[in-house]
Amino acid sequence: MSPGLWRFTMPAAYRAEIERNSVTSSIETMRNRIDALGVAEPIIAKQGRDGDRILVQLPGVEDSDRYRDILKRQAELLWKPMTYPPGQASYIPQPTQEAVAALFGGTIPVDTELFPQEVLNADGTVGQVWWPLKRITTVSGSDLRNVYRSADEWQEAVVAFELHPEAASRFEAATQANVGKIMAIVLDNKVISAPVIESVIRNSGIIRGGFTIDSADELVLSLRSGAIPAKISIEEEWAVGPSLGRDSIRSGVTAMLASFLGVMLFMLVYYRMSGINAVVALGLNILLVFGVLAALPWLFSGARATLTLPGIAGLILTIGMAVDSNVLIFERIREELIQGKTIGSAVEQGFGKALSTILDCNVTTLVAAFFLFSYGTGPVKGFAVTLTIGLLASMFTA
Repeated sequence: MSPGLWRFTMPAAYRAEIERNSVTSSIETMRNRIDALGVAEPIIAKQGRDGDRILVQLPGVEDSDRYRDILKRQAELLWKPMTYPPGQASYIPQPTQEAVAALFGGTIPVDTELFPQEVLNADGTVGQVWWPLKRITTVSGSDLRNVYRSADEWQEAVVAFELHPEAASRFEAATQANVGKIMAIVLDNKVISAPVIESVIRNSGIIRGGFTIDSADELVLSLRSGAIPAKISIEEEWAVGPSLGRDSIRSGVTAMLASFLGVMLFMLVYYRMSGINAVVALGLNILLVFGVLAALPWLFSGARATLTLPGIAGLILTIGMAVDSNVLIFERIREELIQGKTIGSAVEQGFGKALSTILDCNVTTLVAAFFLFSYGTGPVKGFAVTLTIGLLASMFTA
């Protein structure tokens, strides 16, 4: 090793920990972006022997290109001051890195790195130019307190931002020191705007980048959900036809109806007239569940209820637990009648003695459903929601 040079080696265990944390952080960021887009019950999970891949399943998505771009975007937003060539107070972007280096006497300073910017050429083709920017970063996307789409004085779409107080102080000092100079805005290692600082900026501003309304909204969504710590590359991509999805849902609904009819027939045969009450209660239970699911968008802003296989599984389980409550009540009533009590007294005692058992069973299941919803992903949450609504409805109808 040459004198004056240092070599740093990262331990394998530490490298593996960084990779694991990057995958976990990427999954959480992706989930935030997909949830903000309103996709019903997505699946986003680790995959592979070492957990170094991410599986993403998005049901009901039509514009797959848009979702792919949103998921792949790192959304690493940086504000960087420009390094001016010696003896120059202005800078014209150069078409090659070599041309930029020539302005610095053939060598780029160690505190400077080059970033490209896409430009539209006179013939309509897309080219790129290069900017010499300081390696230090004034503020980044993690310093944003709020970000939203807005419009400038020409009614062009822009992205407006507000900074946290500590970052605002740094931004104010940086802009004060660079009034009249260029400070570039870099997104995912590409310059999207290179404005001249006209006055001191403290805690808010706007980002211009030739945005459309859709692209501005997508950038806002990405910045709000946070940056992905590593570059994403798609290894496989496939689409399941809508007919297969419809067949699965149809099979699930058929199973639910079969279970309902089977339970109804058993209750009528075994309990006879009392079974009619159970069947009516079971029907009301199903109606209440679908009624609440249909009312979710009005009860909770942004909520949506989509019929999926895990949701159907929750409904089927609800049917079983609802009829279980009726069985407990009817068996208690039967025991009271055997002891010689009147029908009225037997019914009253049967409901009273079965109530505590029903409540204990349902509350225990509700606690489990709460944890499934809190810590589960899309399909698990859908199962927990339908199960919870069904249990609450069964306690009312039983």
